[in-house]
Amino acid sequence: MSLTVMKFGGSSVGTPERMKRVAERIIEKKQAGDRVVVVVSAMGDTTDDLIDQSKKLNPNPPAREMDMLLTTGEQISVALLSMAIHGLGHKAVSFTGWQAGILTEAVHGKAKINDIRPERIHSALDEGSIVIVAGFQGMTDEGEITTLGRGGSDTTAVALAAAIDADVCEIYTDVDGVYSTDPRVVKCARKLDEISYDEMLELAHLGAAVLHPRAVEYAKHYDVKLVVRSSFTHNEGTSVKEEAIMEQGIAVRGIAFDKNVARISIIGVEDVPGVLAGVFGALANNGIDVDIIVQSGVQDGKADFSFTLSLDDREKALEVIEGIRGQVPYREVSSEDNLVKISIVGAGMVSNPGVAAKMFSTISSLGVSIKMVSTSEIKVSCVIQAEPLHDVVRALHTAYGLDTAEQAFVGGPKDRR
Repeated sequence: MSLTVMKFGGSSVGTPERMKRVAERIIEKKQAGDRVVVVVSAMGDTTDDLIDQSKKLNPNPPAREMDMLLTTGEQISVALLSMAIHGLGHKAVSFTGWQAGILTEAVHGKAKINDIRPERIHSALDEGSIVIVAGFQGMTDEGEITTLGRGGSDTTAVALAAAIDADVCEIYTDVDGVYSTDPRVVKCARKLDEISYDEMLELAHLGAAVLHPRAVEYAKHYDVKLVVRSSFTHNEGTSVKEEAIMEQGIAVRGIAFDKNVARISIIGVEDVPGVLAGVFGALANNGIDVDIIVQSGVQDGKADFSFTLSLDDREKALEVIEGIRGQVPYREVSSEDNLVKISIVGAGMVSNPGVAAKMFSTISSLGVSIKMVSTSEIKVSCVIQAEPLHDVVRALHTAYGLDTAEQAFVGGPKDRR
């Protein structure tokens, strides 16, 4: 008898009709002989609606109270889904994150899971119940409710699968697997039968929204068998595993892009030891992650450098940089938005010279300038202006031989968590 974790996002349970279809899908798995644990997100736009309501009362609500508020969305989902399963004649029990034994660090809004104590889950399974767990949430050792941040339900599902030693963790989403790029942008994108943890992790970090990076990290660390499938069809999905079979002649497996990009440039900094440490240490101390860093040549003892970061963090980063001007003097600072980062990813890039050169020539053939570049063994990222993004993605997809003759499947609305 297999033990399966199934995760459904908000659009999959966004209406009573969809909720019932999900219940039927879960019962199918149960009737096939599996023991089933289900992780569910809040219904549809529930989370966004709750955030909007909070902002009307307080533009800057306390993080603790936001966690108290937002976790109610998932609690509604698990209770309703349990009721739907009972209504179809099967046993089910719903748990909040803390009832399921999910313990997190004491950070509100983006807590990490420290431990899972799944005794209640095992007991309910032994009693023959389908177990339904609220995603996106947990509790500290002190009893404070926390949320796991963006992609938290994916993380909940994979972490639970590891904790209960599940045979597989199935992530149900709005497309029927992982594609070579967003099928809404490239209609002839190809669905991948399998992809390695490392490739999927790079794609997730670089903007592919089908899985959250933290969930892939958990899967890789605990060797969780992960499958991405459609909520709307019974098609075979994409397996995410330690090593995936490489297709002959295909060095690039996927193309991802991130629209949430800004660039900050600091001009005329003294070229002395400790300058970069001072700037990026201050940013890190304020919880700001930076991505690509480029330093120009030194003239008259002064240097210029630029870095990219999340557009959401730009204003806070500018405040931090202004605040350290006394310790790290500079002539001026500027910022730029309306940028995107586009990336190619593939384990085969290591043994195929010329992959990066093809990316640069393809982009330049469209008359697009490359502002910044970052590389690793299995990826190349370029920062460009936002306007030609879709044309660049399509051109790169063709250049690397990823086009298929068929139009990619495009499912229902995008899941939130």
